[in-house]
Amino acid sequence: MGTVPSEDRLMYDWAAADGPQATPQGTPMLDDETLRDGLQSPSVSDPSIDVKIEILHLMDSLGIETADVGLPGSGPRQREAVERLCREIANSRLRIKANCAARTMVVDIKPIAEVVQQTGVPIEACVFIGSSPIRQYAEEWDLDHILQHTKESVEFAVGEGLEVMYVTEDTIRAKPEDLRVLLTAGVEAGARRLCLCDTVGAAVPQGVINLVSWVRRLLDELGVGDEVGVDWHGHRDRGLDVANTLAAIEAGATRVHGTALGVGERVGNTPMEQLLVNLKLLGWRHDDLTHLPEYVRIVSQAVGVPIPVNTPIVGRDAFRTATGVHAAAVIKAQRRGQAWLADRVYSGVPASWVGREQEIEVGHMSGASNVLYYLRSHGLPHGQEVVDAVLAAAKTSERLLTDEEIREVVKSVAGGG
Repeated sequence: MGTVPSEDRLMYDWAAADGPQATPQGTPMLDDETLRDGLQSPSVSDPSIDVKIEILHLMDSLGIETADVGLPGSGPRQREAVERLCREIANSRLRIKANCAARTMVVDIKPIAEVVQQTGVPIEACVFIGSSPIRQYAEEWDLDHILQHTKESVEFAVGEGLEVMYVTEDTIRAKPEDLRVLLTAGVEAGARRLCLCDTVGAAVPQGVINLVSWVRRLLDELGVGDEVGVDWHGHRDRGLDVANTLAAIEAGATRVHGTALGVGERVGNTPMEQLLVNLKLLGWRHDDLTHLPEYVRIVSQAVGVPIPVNTPIVGRDAFRTATGVHAAAVIKAQRRGQAWLADRVYSGVPASWVGREQEIEVGHMSGASNVLYYLRSHGLPHGQEVVDAVLAAAKTSERLLTDEEIREVVKSVAGGG
């Protein structure tokens, strides 16, 4: 059959049409918010601590650097879960590091410091407060009020020996003059990271680029550009979550947030499984994604949120086709003996990365190639009469034929089966 051309010769990349695509400086880190923001969804159940530990291990297996393990200031149940998760990190020697959310209030930060003292496991304190004019108006705050809370909380956390990420909620709708004051105060009080938030999912990619670039310039002006990291935390209200997160990385964010299945406030956060795959496709990360379907499945079961069949990467239909033209192309690619070719000819994501394969089904849009492939791959008789009979049954069906239905047709024509 000859040598199969390389991937770059068979797939043109329009993203690089004007030159090489921008790549981040260093590997972008990931922060998993499934066990905190994910559990703020109005439709989820709070999993048991044993299940949370299982999820934490799966995060670690995927190479995710940090996980928000809860908001211990919200009550005893969360406080206990945070302590147990931190002990698990220590006892199992997990690579993943812990952080916890807290309002810019001493009462929220104290429980974090106490867990650190009791477990010996470092926890990054993610102290948050609203920053946009609409939040200020609704809360009846002024900038001085926010500034006071910022200074007091960050200084207190630093004094307790905690590493601090200062989180400005609704950053994407905040005024530059307000952000300059607040972010400068956070840095001067000792914050090691700044988290820029699209709290209500209002952002578009260009706005994200403008914001992150502006903050990077501010940090350079303050002389801490190489010392203070920038996080991006996005929501999916407009369906732009993944695009916005990738834009944030291109603009200089060094850590970005997501949750399994995108669970979270309202319609949710950036889906972590989509981030992992996209970052690998871009060559920005090189994680082993073998456990990705299990991670999503366990979270889905634990929180009570089903996986829609058309969910990218992990949905039942992600790598299935019954369309004749599509199936024919996959089959021809497989005949060339190159697994990657069949995995990419009609798929933007390699199924093999997540332990799956391209599946060819039989339905009313199928052709004879679908039927023949299906029969052969299932060890069924595949003479022309059988192929014709199965195809005829498919053309009169309103949906894909089940395995049982196909076997019944085969049995009626060829016997046995």
